[in-house]
Amino acid sequence: MKLKKLADQVIVITGATSGIGLTTARAAAQKGAKLVLVARNEDALRKLSGELQGMGARAIYSVADVADEAALAKAAQAAKSEFGRIDTWVNNAGVSIYGKISEVSVEDMHRLFDTNFWGLVYGSRIAVEHLKTSGGALINVGSVLSDRAISLQGIYSASKHAVKGFTDALRMELEQDEVPVAVTLIKPSAINTPYVKHAKNYLDREATVPPPVFAPELVAEAILHCAEHPVRDFTVGEGKMLAAMGQMAPRLTDKVMEWDMSDRQMKDQPNPGRPDGLYETQSSLQERGDYEGHVFEQSLMQRAKLNPVLAGAALLGGAVALTALLRADSRRDT
Repeated sequence: MKLKKLADQVIVITGATSGIGLTTARAAAQKGAKLVLVARNEDALRKLSGELQGMGARAIYSVADVADEAALAKAAQAAKSEFGRIDTWVNNAGVSIYGKISEVSVEDMHRLFDTNFWGLVYGSRIAVEHLKTSGGALINVGSVLSDRAISLQGIYSASKHAVKGFTDALRMELEQDEVPVAVTLIKPSAINTPYVKHAKNYLDREATVPPPVFAPELVAEAILHCAEHPVRDFTVGEGKMLAAMGQMAPRLTDKVMEWDMSDRQMKDQPNPGRPDGLYETQSSLQERGDYEGHVFEQSLMQRAKLNPVLAGAALLGGAVALTALLRADSRRDT
């Protein structure tokens, strides 16, 4: 399947006013894409669309809570009315809850699923309806927790497992029916966004993301790469190692995570009790969070995935250099 270059695309992005969605919108605008920005915060949407238009990009916005299917349908129609089509749809909106499953209210669990799972389901169905005629890309943002659950974010992990199952099933159905839509699941690791700030926190202590932590620009890069190149799934950061451990040694992985994962998700300071984004928007055009440790701005693994020829050449060069070194050592020994 051949996808258009970003400069020729109309891209819809949900959760566009914060974190990964915001970073992706700005990066796409720089590459010449036409944008339809979707989020709950109209003031932030207005400011962002003005910012992107000031860069010379064409951008409109549509206010929508992704849990509202009708509002998402209006966003799609706005894209068709303004630009005549949709080429890529990015289901990015999401929120988390920190707390033990036994302590999180069922009401809050339902609300999280309304956003993370049902919002993505609604967006996917609407996107496919618009994309199936001329083709395009559907990009769903899951998580490394799509493959491996962690404690204290159990309901978030469950929602991302559901996202993976839905996305994989939808991909197969579309391929069986020869519908020209490339379906990608993006699986970010811990990313330095306002994720923690917007999450509801049941813990006594302030929450944080467990290291290693990566820059949101890496996720935006992956999303935009998949908008141009059909890719089944794309992990950003070190999540594949966690998934592999869970598959090869699930009980050992359980024990290791029980030993330190809870502490790695909490700071040594009390829960500040700030407003969260579970029910009401708290987005304020922030790409990054306040993670205090080291943030990886680059990923060698990602460079290799995006540039396999260069990665192969580097491996070959390394092998040649190693062989030459071993031969030189052998000659000296003789």
